[in-house]
Parts: sequence; C-alpha cells; structure tokens
Amino acid sequence: MNIENMEAFVYINHYGSFNKAAEILFLSQPSVTARIQSLERELGCKLFERLGRQILLTEEGRRFLPYAQQMLQVLQKGRQQIQTVRTTPEELTIGCTLSVSHYILPSLLPRLKQRYPATRFKVATAATDQLVGRLLNKEIDMAFVRKVMNPSIRTVSSYEDPISLYVYADHPFASQAPGSVAALQGEPLVFFECGSLDWLRIHRVFESLPVPPDIAFQVDHAETARKLVLQQAGISLLPGLSVQEDVQSGRLIRIPLPELEGISLQTSLVTLKENQLHIASVTAELLRELDYFRPSVPLPEPIHF
Repeated sequence: MNIENMEAFVYINHYGSFNKAAEILFLSQPSVTARIQSLERELGCKLFERLGRQILLTEEGRRFLPYAQQMLQVLQKGRQQIQTVRTTPEELTIGCTLSVSHYILPSLLPRLKQRYPATRFKVATAATDQLVGRLLNKEIDMAFVRKVMNPSIRTVSSYEDPISLYVYADHPFASQAPGSVAALQGEPLVFFECGSLDWLRIHRVFESLPVPPDIAFQVDHAETARKLVLQQAGISLLPGLSVQEDVQSGRLIRIPLPELEGISLQTSLVTLKENQLHIASVTAELLRELDYFRPSVPLPEPIHF
C-alpha cells in the first residue's frame, strides 16, 4: 500500500480540503485526487463524499482513518530515529564561560548523557571572545557565550539572568530593605566585574551617586563574590543563577532596587550556521526543562495526526 496515498488521505481529512492538502504536500490538486482514487481502488471503497462545499469521510473512511494515522506516526518515528542515529556524534566539545561551567553544566551534562549514552562529552572553559574564535575554527561544536553577533553563528537559545543586590541573612537590609541604590553608600561592597555591557549600566548607576560606593573587594568571578558575602565581608550585586541555592536555603537574601530593574546577564547557546547539530536542539530542550533557557525564536507547532 502506497504511503503517499495514505498521507494525502490523512491531510485531506485534517484540513477538510483537497486544495489545502495539495498546498501542504507541494502537489497539484489533480495529483492529490489521483492519489485518493488509487487508495480507494486498493481498498475497494469510497473514502470521501461531498456535501456542498464540505468534504466528509464516508463510513469506510472513518473506520480506516486511525490505521492510516498510526502508520504515518510509525513512519515518522522511524525517520526520526534514523536521523538521531546519523546526527549523534561520537565526541562533542562544549565551550562555555566559567559561570556556565559552575552553575549550568553540572545539571545539564548528566541529562545529555542519558540522551546520548554513546557520546563522549568534553568541556572547554574560556572567555566569550576565545570561545567564538574556537567555534569559528571548528575546535568546539557548540558554546555558551555572552550575547554575540556574527553572521556565521546561529543562536539556538538564550537566557537572561537578572542581576540583583544580595546580602547575608543577618544584614540590616534583610529586615528593612533600602528604597534605592543610594542606601549602599558606606556599605562594604563586593563588586563582581564580568565586563559585559550590562555591568556598564551598573557603573552608570553608581556614577549618579553623590558619594561613590565603598568597593572593598573587586573580583572577576561570581563564586568568589558569593563566598565573600556568605562570610559577611560585604554585600554584592550578583546574577541570580549563581546564588539560587543560597536564596532557597535562606543564607542569602535578594534586595530589590528599582535602579537595577531590567539589568541582567545574557547567555546564549550558539553553533555554526553551517553545522545544524541535532544535539544542540536537544540541549536547548533540556535547558528549558531545567527552567534555564527559552527559545530565541518561537518554533512552529508540529501537526499531530
């Protein structure tokens, strides 16, 4: 039995139109009609009847429909399985920034290994500029980087991590939150400097103050800043992902400040445009399940028969 004839049958029923089915299947309307006639000859019965402008299934068509749908579903799953096998790499090198290495990969990698048990995973940690260069040189397969614009690079998913003020549980701000960033004057500050454009916005907020903040420590890693705050060496502006567990346990308290609303760090999962990795899409799916990433471009909904 010709699978293309059954596909035409299912699509006509789904859209209620020979013309629409022909458009979706990239065929002419007479070609679709010929496929249905061929299927009807094989089955020895009529599958559709016309009622005015409506296309309706006959009784025989209604009984045959679930079997045709099931056969198409089985075929589709088989195609997907073949595609997955063909696109499963023996080794995958993931580039990432230090924060992704600390806060995202420990949750992500075991899930990727479950999906691709035969794949060996390697991790290369570096700054965004270095990772972009290595991706373009095909030294790594995909990378987690800060926002990047390059005509050869495709963004698969992106995540915005809001930046907020965090204090230790015994700090006075924990019981009486300040109304503005001006209240930070005189407070020892642990300043995490990551060099992104969003942090330049924080610099501008501080520049508006009559008295500059007391930066007791300036560090280039969120983990260092986090531990200094936990040791009550100061308070700090940090991306939320780096202190998620501390906030849940009550060791650190988030202090909302209106001047910092909308300031965040963006991390993107990227690949080369020429390298349409199936595993990159799976990685994005797993990150969304972990509630880290969201699609950078909404994907069309598939048709379910």
